[in-house]
Amino acid sequence: MKIELKNVDYIYDQGLVDEVYALKNINLEIGDHEIIGLIGQTGSGKSTLVQLLNGLLLPSKGDVIIDGINSKDKEKRREARFKVGLVFQYPENQLFEETIAKDIGFGPKNMGLEQAEIQKRVRESMEAVGLSYDEYKDVSPFEISGGQQRRVAVAGIISMNPKVLVLDELTAGLDPKGRDEIFSEIMNLYKNNPELTIVLVSHSMEDVAKYVERVIVMNKGEVFSDGTTYDTFTEKDLESISLDIPQITKFMKKYKKAGNPVRDDIYTVKDAVKELKMYLGARENE
Repeated sequence: MKIELKNVDYIYDQGLVDEVYALKNINLEIGDHEIIGLIGQTGSGKSTLVQLLNGLLLPSKGDVIIDGINSKDKEKRREARFKVGLVFQYPENQLFEETIAKDIGFGPKNMGLEQAEIQKRVRESMEAVGLSYDEYKDVSPFEISGGQQRRVAVAGIISMNPKVLVLDELTAGLDPKGRDEIFSEIMNLYKNNPELTIVLVSHSMEDVAKYVERVIVMNKGEVFSDGTTYDTFTEKDLESISLDIPQITKFMKKYKKAGNPVRDDIYTVKDAVKELKMYLGARENE
């Protein structure tokens, strides 16, 4: 599975006096089993970009190729959309069925699958996000917690077996425990499916630093950078485009400036703890 964006522009109100370029000359390739962070300020083009990834929006110029299918191909566009699952911010607002099982099964049913296959997919997707099928299948999605509703929404997307899963601010509004739990389930899903690619859209630099391997940075409708997580947070000047860096990176830089010879090219708490233990241990032995 591969998604290619070739010389893509997206223009709102194209041809009108107040037309706006949301995206300019985007060239990207997303491959098998990647976990990618997509970051940028509000208005940078992130939301427009993710809607292009499965044909919800069509490029004003250029082409989006989804697993060999051009999104402009009307006859095959529906097939392409099933390959890329989008989970929008606050997806629980899109829940509508009377039971969790029916809500999750809506997508597979819309795909024209037989009832036995639908039930199988509902069960598997519920288990994948940490919801017991037997315990929750007949429960109303409006009688569970916000974090559980978020899981139901994710299960509804993965029940359609997408090859790419796009998560737009997945943990917005959740408490730390809820954030950790849902990310744990997502990472298990990624590890257990060797074909699945995940695109994580987030304002949380900590989440991006902790979970992804590649980061695409958007700025004013263009790709500012596209590289490893390490390169993005240690070599790119994100602050020049008003983007933050992880808090632990800020701390290590300040700690080093205060006269402590530690590495400051660190962007996760785990690596910072390791570095500080080594430094403080060595200093105690001097």
